[in-house]
Amino acid sequence: MRLMSQPQERVQNDLKTAMKAGDKERISTLRLLLTELKNERIRAGEEVDEERFAALVRRALKQRQESAEQFRQGNRPEMAEREEREAELLTAYLPAQVGEDQIRAAVRDFVAAEGLTGPAAIGAVMKAMIARFGSAADGREINRIAREVLSAGG
Repeated sequence: MRLMSQPQERVQNDLKTAMKAGDKERISTLRLLLTELKNERIRAGEEVDEERFAALVRRALKQRQESAEQFRQGNRPEMAEREEREAELLTAYLPAQVGEDQIRAAVRDFVAAEGLTGPAAIGAVMKAMIARFGSAADGREINRIAREVLSAGG
């Protein structure tokens, strides 16, 4: 018997609970997430670790948020609300996120310690911050803060 990854086991257990409760929306969302997990495992050729799982959930969240926005623009608020509820369900699978203040402080400290300036230093800052925070911080947010700090000179 093949061992399952922690994320897959967690999603399958939550799916069983949702099925017992008859929560159709949760069942649908979790089935899609489970399918994505299995597809990722096939693509990678190995079990999905927590880091890749967080990236997968972030992608799914982004899709839901973009869909909700499009539904709102298309005057379909009921569909937008459904997408937003699904996004809320998915958020529970992300690790606790680091706050903007904590990221900003870490970026400032790193920039000062390394004597970095200007937009050319963004790569070094990103590499260090992603290594430090991992999936607990969104890469886009790190990038935005790093650009602000580097352009402001600290």
